[in-house]
This record gives sequence, structure tokens and C-alpha cells, in this order.
Amino acid sequence: MKEVFNIDEFKYDLPDERIAKYPLAKRDESKLLLWRKGQISHHPFSAAPDLVPKSSLLVFNDTRVISARLLFQKSTGARIEIFLLHPELPTRDIQASMAIKGMVTWYCLVGNKKKWKGEKLKKQVGNAVLTASYHSREKNMIRFEWTGKETFAEIVNKSGETPLPPYMNRKPEKEDSARYQTVYSKSDGAVAAPTAGLHFTESILDKFQKKEIDLEYLTLHVSAGTFKPVEAADYRKHDMHCEQIVITVSSIENLLKNHDKIVAVGTTSLRILESLYWYGVLLSNNPDAPFTITKNLPYLLKSTFSFHESLLEILQLCKKLELHELHGETEIFIYPGYQIKSAAGLFTNFHLPKSTLLLLISSFVDGAWKEIYETALTHDYRFLSYGDSSLLLR
Repeated sequence: MKEVFNIDEFKYDLPDERIAKYPLAKRDESKLLLWRKGQISHHPFSAAPDLVPKSSLLVFNDTRVISARLLFQKSTGARIEIFLLHPELPTRDIQASMAIKGMVTWYCLVGNKKKWKGEKLKKQVGNAVLTASYHSREKNMIRFEWTGKETFAEIVNKSGETPLPPYMNRKPEKEDSARYQTVYSKSDGAVAAPTAGLHFTESILDKFQKKEIDLEYLTLHVSAGTFKPVEAADYRKHDMHCEQIVITVSSIENLLKNHDKIVAVGTTSLRILESLYWYGVLLSNNPDAPFTITKNLPYLLKSTFSFHESLLEILQLCKKLELHELHGETEIFIYPGYQIKSAAGLFTNFHLPKSTLLLLISSFVDGAWKEIYETALTHDYRFLSYGDSSLLLR
């Protein structure tokens, strides 16, 4: 029987009123839908520590959302919006770029570009002056220069706005700067939040640890591409976005100790874990392979490796090169037919129709997404970034 890769199979009716435009007053008061091997039940999120299997390892994405929406005003009064996407010069490494002082060049989206012909744009940021100019107008490469001794992260977070998802259809407000951020966020670089983590509080994290459930933190800097809808009829032809990964050797060692009892917090954490698997496979074939996971790699490269074996390959490389930290890039595209290698469970919010994230969920639950989503809609769950949560246990 011929396989069908039709994105219309992942279309469902999402009324606008079911999209959460604002967060709840308290993070852990959201609803939690539990799907356990086909059985569905409903809980408050505060019950999560009692629902995760004992001795699990929760894996979080500790990226921190930067205030990526920068607004400038020309002397004529025209407003120019510059949205940071990813750095280009002097480095493509996001964390390194955020730590730079003085000048960086980023690839950006430019709003009202027709009104900005090339003159320098300036704005006061505390005691510093931030200047934006074209490095390449054609390619939307913007050079930022600023006075003073502050890092680019400090400049951006003082001068920019919270990059709320476009489907919220509203301007960011003061509370968004804190609420569109996980309580454990650490590494500046994301332009979208790893939203499954927005439900966790310090109290909930403490309860997990008292239940002898360990916590581990990895980094994937979420890109704006996560919101890009799949427009190709055959979803395999979707132009998948690239995101940067940072992981410490101590984290790899912890994953190795707990390789068969991992629960990923969010699709971004799962993307890190699955990318690690394929990097280990690459290393087994070529010890000099770069940590770059292309979109189609999992479908081109056959492997019988276990997740444990892949992690051992990576750890061996790190020890050989005396590395303390790994940096990589991934375009991994997880869709139905893909076999999850790393996690037995997944915390995740409810995602847009015809999105790459919904394709990933379908893969994780072996096609049961329709029942899950129909149940969530019937039971008045709130959807998308500020919405309610689900815990999927395979």
C-alpha cells in the first residue's frame, strides 16, 4: 500500500476563541491531558509529579527568549521593525554572538523595509546608543553597533520587545516579558519559547525531585521557523528550519545513566534528544563528522543503533577531544513513520493545524493525535503557547 504524506490529513478546526491569547495567573493551574498508551484522563498540571513514572529523567530545554523585536524610528517618523533571526558575523553561534560587545551582524526580518533605504537607524538604550545599518539590504543582513561595555544580549533585552507568536494577534505587554519565559531559562538565544515548560514552577520542580525524578537541562535555541506552516501538499517537501544545540558532557553522562526512562519536556527537548541519536550514528561511521543533522538524514541513514550506543559514541568523542560542551545544528524533521529513539514520555502543549509540531506529535503517539485533539477540544482545553498541557506516555 502506497504511503500518503498529505498535509491535509493534519488539518483540524481550531476556533479562535480556543487559542489562549493570555497566560493564566498561575503557571501550574493549567489543565493536563494524560495520554497513557491510548488511554486518556484529565488532571490539573499540579498533579504532574504524580503522573510521571517513578525514577524518570525529565529533560528540559533551558534556552531563554530574547527580546528579538527591535523598533526604530526614522527622522521622518517612519517606524522600522527589525526582528532578529540568527547571527552571521563574526560568528553564527548564537550564544557566542549574544556575548559579543560592540558590533554584530544578524540575519533579520525587516518590517516597513520600503521606507528604509539604507541610512543608519539609531536609538538610545540606557546610556548606550544602538545603531542599525545594512550589511546587505538584499539579504536582510543587519549590522548592529553600540557604545558602552554591554553585551548584545544586554542591549537587546533592554531595547527590544517580547516576540509573541503571530497567532496571538496582539502587542506584547509588560507581563509577557516574564510569562513568555520558563522559570528555569538560562541561555539567551531563542526567539520563541519552549512553551511546554511554561507550566512548571519552582514548587513543581521541587515536587519532582522529592519523588526521586531527576531533572536535566539541555539547550536548543528555538527559531521563528517553528511557527512556519507546512504549505507543501507533500509535507516531506517542507523547508525545515535550522536550530542550534548546546549540551554539556555532564548532561550526556546523565542521559546515559537514564537512557531508558527519559521524559522530554517539549518538542524542542525531543528534537535535541533525537538529534543526539543521529549524531552518534554519524560518528560511528565517521569520527570526524560535524554535529549537523540535516532534515532528511534520519530517512536516508539506516541504523540499528540504540540511543545508549549513540550516546556512548558522543561521549567517547568528547573525552578524546577533551570537550566540556558540544555545539551543533539540527534541521531534524520528525513526521509519521519516524521511530522515536530517545524518550518514553513527552510534555507538550496543543499545536497549530498543519504544523511540523503536529506531525511530530503524530509520530510520537503512532497516529493517535486526532483522538487526543478532539478530546481536548471537547473538554475546553486552551490551545497553543499560553494554552494547556498534555503528557504523552508511550
